Amino acid sequence: MKNDLPHLADDRRIIVSAEALGKRVATSDMQLTILTEVSFQVTEGEAVAIVGASGSGKSTLLGLLAGLDTPSSGRVVIDGADLSTLSEDACAALRGRLIGFVFQSFQLLPALNALENVMLPLELAGQRDARQQAQEILGRVGLAARLGHYPKQLSGGEQQRVALARAFVKRPKLLLADEPTGNLDAHTGQQVIDLLFQLNHERGTTLLLVTHDEALASRCVRRLKLVAGELVTSSEALAR
Repeated sequence: MKNDLPHLADDRRIIVSAEALGKRVATSDMQLTILTEVSFQVTEGEAVAIVGASGSGKSTLLGLLAGLDTPSSGRVVIDGADLSTLSEDACAALRGRLIGFVFQSFQLLPALNALENVMLPLELAGQRDARQQAQEILGRVGLAARLGHYPKQLSGGEQQRVALARAFVKRPKLLLADEPTGNLDAHTGQQVIDLLFQLNHERGTTLLLVTHDEALASRCVRRLKLVAGELVTSSEALAR
């Protein structure tokens, strides 16, 4: 259900709102607290880095924001839709309509070539010009000559560029990325970072990025720092 969205002074809409998010899981002898009372908002077109040590709850938070996991307390509102009020099917439809994903492990289908991997989300959405759109975005990320290559025939950097093309081809309002440069060398990682922000600038996509990569975090306008499952700072990045 759509709610009236709050607006900021410059009329940017809030696209992500996390409200007192908590996540606990039961173990054999205790309850493990992963996130505690995490609250923040992200506006349209903003690039935000979620940082913190391993085990601080970053990836869990990203899963909650995507509706892939359910919070133990609090709620997530994406583009005015309260995820807690949606059925699984409605939540999946919202993800398909609004959200793109980029993972550290690329998550490409090995039986499909680069073009087919990028076409897939468009075909699932019933778009008839899937091939043309996929070819255009793969050309945009510098892979026009690699359309027929399968993931095992591509370098790590090329696979991540295919993953970026697949994420951006639907023109999502929000892109969620979990360590998008984590498996790449420094040079290739910088190329992927540059591409990520070029596409963000051109398409106005909101970025929410979990990262240990200082170069990536420094390109974001804001950092959310988690320590042991708690949001301890929400600050402007020192470099742009």
